[in-house]
Amino acid sequence: MGAKLIDGKETARQIYGELQTHISTLGKRGVVPHLSVVLVGDDPASQVYVGMKQKTCEKYGIRSETHRLPADTPAEGLLALLDRLNRDRDVHGILVQLPLPQSISAPQVIERIAPEKDVDGFHPVNRGRLVSGEECYLPCTPAGIQELLVRNGFSPEKKHIVVVGRSLIVGLPFAIMMMQKKKGANATVTLCHTGTQGLEDYTRRADILVVASGRQNTVTGDMVRKGVVVIDVGVNRIDDPSTQRGYRLVGDVDFTSVSEKAAAITPVPGGVGPMTIAMLLVNTVKAAERQS
Repeated sequence: MGAKLIDGKETARQIYGELQTHISTLGKRGVVPHLSVVLVGDDPASQVYVGMKQKTCEKYGIRSETHRLPADTPAEGLLALLDRLNRDRDVHGILVQLPLPQSISAPQVIERIAPEKDVDGFHPVNRGRLVSGEECYLPCTPAGIQELLVRNGFSPEKKHIVVVGRSLIVGLPFAIMMMQKKKGANATVTLCHTGTQGLEDYTRRADILVVASGRQNTVTGDMVRKGVVVIDVGVNRIDDPSTQRGYRLVGDVDFTSVSEKAAAITPVPGGVGPMTIAMLLVNTVKAAERQS
């Protein structure tokens, strides 16, 4: 019997259902949650992500606008836009779509967003609060992974979680979240990366394995133990002439071999992706509640 599929779309639908109550309560007070997205350049993947975010916001009663700037926009122009959005009391959340053109410093841009409007959870103030275990906007993908696990009956508590990938966006914040003494966490965490020697020695010990390495086939079937729960964060585009688009998306895990041994696994697409957008909406609604 193969692994159970952990359905990110269905779990996201549960969250949207719960959000409706919050959005309705705000509406009675004349408040509509408002997310401003800033997109610099014409990166195809970023265009798709931004389109999906806007479509989902509109579907669930959140106002969303996208500021599209050309790739040659000077940093000063982008920072001036952020200053304006910070001052706008009607805007509750600000998201700058990454990656940015090389001419613009991403850390400088993220630091310019007001922490109370940083619904991505990337501002140093929110990162610091995360490390301290204080109330903050959680980064959307790590928060989505946590919800996927808890809502599908795979509580991290007292489990050994192995994370492959140490990015500031996914791997590192998720590891920090999971080791905290909180409900839905309280795990023992091992943080690895693609440079870890003997990576398979660590992945085979995992009760829950989270792979966010950014590299296809980082983990294969021989690298996991039977009964592991696998969360595949990766999205890699590979050529496939048999499909209408000429390509298909795969994760960082070899799905075929790993799913033969796993108790449960997320598909790509349809696993972590929908949860990232869901948690962005959760943060935006929280921001609207706090600011109003």
